[in-house]
Amino acid sequence: MLDIKHIDPKLHKKITAQDNERILQFLAYLNKIKKPVWIRHVVVPDLTDEPKWLQKLGYEIGNYTCIKALDVLPYHSMGISKYKTLGLAYPLEGTPDGTKEMAETAKNYILSGMRIRRQQEYYR
Repeated sequence: MLDIKHIDPKLHKKITAQDNERILQFLAYLNKIKKPVWIRHVVVPDLTDEPKWLQKLGYEIGNYTCIKALDVLPYHSMGISKYKTLGLAYPLEGTPDGTKEMAETAKNYILSGMRIRRQQEYYR
Protein backbone atom coordinates (compact mmCIF):
# COMPACT_ATOMS: atom_id res chain seq x y z
CA MET A 1 0.00 0.00 0.00
CA LEU A 2 1.31 3.42 -0.97
CA ASP A 3 -0.29 6.57 0.39
CA ILE A 4 -0.12 9.64 -1.88
CA LYS A 5 -1.36 12.69 -0.01
CA HIS A 6 -1.12 15.09 -2.97
CA ILE A 7 0.44 14.95 -6.44
CA ASP A 8 1.75 18.53 -6.27
CA PRO A 9 5.10 18.49 -4.40
CA LYS A 10 4.50 21.87 -2.73
CA LEU A 11 1.02 20.97 -1.51
CA HIS A 12 2.23 17.52 -0.43
CA LYS A 13 4.88 19.28 1.64
CA LYS A 14 2.26 21.59 3.16
CA ILE A 15 0.32 18.53 4.32
CA THR A 16 3.19 16.27 5.42
CA ALA A 17 6.28 18.52 5.80
CA GLN A 18 7.88 16.44 2.99
CA ASP A 19 7.47 16.66 -0.77
CA ASN A 20 6.31 13.59 -2.70
CA GLU A 21 9.55 12.89 -4.59
CA ARG A 22 10.59 9.85 -2.54
CA ILE A 23 7.10 8.36 -2.71
CA LEU A 24 7.01 8.70 -6.49
CA GLN A 25 10.56 7.30 -6.78
CA PHE A 26 9.47 4.32 -4.69
CA LEU A 27 6.44 3.83 -6.95
CA ALA A 28 8.75 3.84 -9.99
CA TYR A 29 10.95 1.24 -8.28
CA LEU A 30 7.95 -0.96 -7.48
CA ASN A 31 6.90 -0.71 -11.10
CA LYS A 32 10.41 -1.65 -12.27
CA ILE A 33 10.44 -4.81 -10.14
CA LYS A 34 6.79 -5.53 -11.04
CA LYS A 35 5.63 -5.48 -7.42
CA PRO A 36 1.85 -5.03 -7.19
CA VAL A 37 0.86 -1.88 -5.35
CA TRP A 38 -2.31 -0.49 -3.84
CA ILE A 39 -2.59 3.30 -4.01
CA ARG A 40 -4.45 5.12 -1.26
CA HIS A 41 -5.54 8.76 -1.33
CA VAL A 42 -7.45 10.55 1.44
CA VAL A 43 -9.83 13.29 0.32
CA VAL A 44 -9.52 16.24 2.69
CA PRO A 45 -12.13 18.97 2.09
CA ASP A 46 -10.58 22.12 0.59
CA LEU A 47 -7.11 20.55 0.61
CA THR A 48 -6.95 17.41 -1.56
CA ASP A 49 -10.30 17.48 -3.32
CA GLU A 50 -9.68 19.87 -6.23
CA PRO A 51 -10.63 18.14 -9.52
CA LYS A 52 -7.58 19.35 -11.49
CA TRP A 53 -5.18 17.86 -8.92
CA LEU A 54 -7.15 14.63 -8.63
CA GLN A 55 -7.09 14.18 -12.39
CA LYS A 56 -3.37 15.02 -12.44
CA LEU A 57 -2.79 12.40 -9.75
CA GLY A 58 -4.58 9.87 -11.93
CA TYR A 59 -2.61 10.95 -14.98
CA GLU A 60 0.69 10.52 -13.14
CA ILE A 61 -0.09 7.11 -11.65
CA GLY A 62 -1.71 5.96 -14.89
CA ASN A 63 1.80 5.46 -16.23
CA TYR A 64 2.47 2.56 -13.84
CA THR A 65 1.45 -1.02 -14.57
CA CYS A 66 2.12 -2.19 -11.01
CA ILE A 67 -0.98 -0.47 -9.62
CA LYS A 68 -3.56 -3.13 -8.83
CA ALA A 69 -5.99 -1.17 -6.65
CA LEU A 70 -6.99 2.37 -5.78
CA ASP A 71 -8.58 3.34 -2.48
CA VAL A 72 -9.97 6.84 -2.14
CA LEU A 73 -11.09 7.51 1.39
CA PRO A 74 -12.89 10.44 3.00
CA TYR A 75 -10.93 12.37 5.64
CA HIS A 76 -12.06 11.88 9.23
CA SER A 77 -11.11 13.79 12.35
CA MET A 78 -10.64 10.78 14.66
CA GLY A 79 -6.94 11.58 15.09
CA ILE A 80 -7.60 14.82 16.97
CA SER A 81 -7.72 13.12 20.38
CA LYS A 82 -4.39 11.39 19.72
CA TYR A 83 -2.75 14.76 19.02
CA LYS A 84 -4.30 16.29 22.14
CA THR A 85 -3.06 13.38 24.26
CA LEU A 86 0.45 14.00 22.92
CA GLY A 87 0.13 17.74 23.55
CA LEU A 88 0.51 18.54 19.84
CA ALA A 89 -1.41 21.00 17.71
CA TYR A 90 -3.62 19.24 15.19
CA PRO A 91 -2.67 20.53 11.72
CA LEU A 92 -6.16 20.05 10.27
CA GLU A 93 -8.03 21.61 13.19
CA GLY A 94 -11.45 22.80 12.03
CA THR A 95 -11.43 20.72 8.84
CA PRO A 96 -14.80 19.03 8.37
CA ASP A 97 -14.95 15.29 7.81
CA GLY A 98 -15.24 14.16 4.22
CA THR A 99 -18.12 12.11 2.90
CA LYS A 100 -18.36 8.88 0.95
CA GLU A 101 -19.79 10.91 -1.93
CA MET A 102 -16.72 13.18 -1.94
CA ALA A 103 -14.46 10.14 -2.03
CA GLU A 104 -16.43 8.58 -4.88
CA THR A 105 -16.32 11.80 -6.90
CA ALA A 106 -12.58 12.13 -6.26
CA LYS A 107 -12.00 8.52 -7.31
CA ASN A 108 -13.80 9.19 -10.58
CA TYR A 109 -11.50 12.14 -11.32
CA ILE A 110 -8.43 10.03 -10.53
CA LEU A 111 -9.65 7.18 -12.73
CA SER A 112 -10.37 9.66 -15.51
CA GLY A 113 -6.78 10.89 -15.37
CA MET A 114 -5.51 7.30 -15.44
CA ARG A 115 -7.64 6.52 -18.51
CA ILE A 116 -6.35 9.60 -20.33
CA ARG A 117 -2.72 8.62 -19.64
CA ARG A 118 -3.23 5.02 -20.67
CA GLN A 119 -5.03 5.98 -23.86
CA GLN A 120 -2.18 8.30 -24.78
CA GLU A 121 0.34 5.53 -24.12
CA TYR A 122 -1.72 3.08 -26.17
CA TYR A 123 -1.81 5.34 -29.22
CA ARG A 124 1.91 6.14 -29.17
